[in-house]
Amino acid sequence: MKYFPTALQELADQFARLPGIGGKTAQRLAFHVLSLPMDEAREFADAIIAAKNTVHTCPVCQNLTDREICPICNDDMRDKSVICVVAEPRDVIAMERSREFNGVYHVLHGVISPLNHVSQDDIKIRELLIRVGSGEVREVIMATNPDTEGEATAMYISRLLRPMEVRVTRLAYGVPVGGQLEYTDEVTISRALEGRQEM
Repeated sequence: MKYFPTALQELADQFARLPGIGGKTAQRLAFHVLSLPMDEAREFADAIIAAKNTVHTCPVCQNLTDREICPICNDDMRDKSVICVVAEPRDVIAMERSREFNGVYHVLHGVISPLNHVSQDDIKIRELLIRVGSGEVREVIMATNPDTEGEATAMYISRLLRPMEVRVTRLAYGVPVGGQLEYTDEVTISRALEGRQEM
């Protein structure tokens, strides 16, 4: 027995595909969108299309941007000799909130995870090696999450960087083991940056 019109069910199904959204929340969101005035619903849909059409990865750091090169890479006040490697674009936001880091970033867009069928070739490691190989980088800070996949990714990258004679450090464990960088408060990130260690 069909409880909802097909279009409403399809909208709920699309919301359910988003991370962290279960079936009931997806239905609630679908009903909310359906209750919006047509102009607001159109603005919502247009915002999704505009984001998909204009946001792309920065060719330097792989962070998301709507410009040719992201504002951080384009900032002459940033220390380009220090690269902080993070797993996802949202981790850059978490690091920037601490206001302690003045270097640049490299976004991997994932971590090595055999269980999820993500290998080293599926994330942006090659682009990092090219950046470090240019000879301008003196330190790479590994800031992947301190969980199994984050640690494995950090260790793998540090082994690749060792022959390049660049200092490789890891965030200190002020960031809780098993925690997510995007949910870590500014003070914890500041302490983790200050206490980073050689790998």
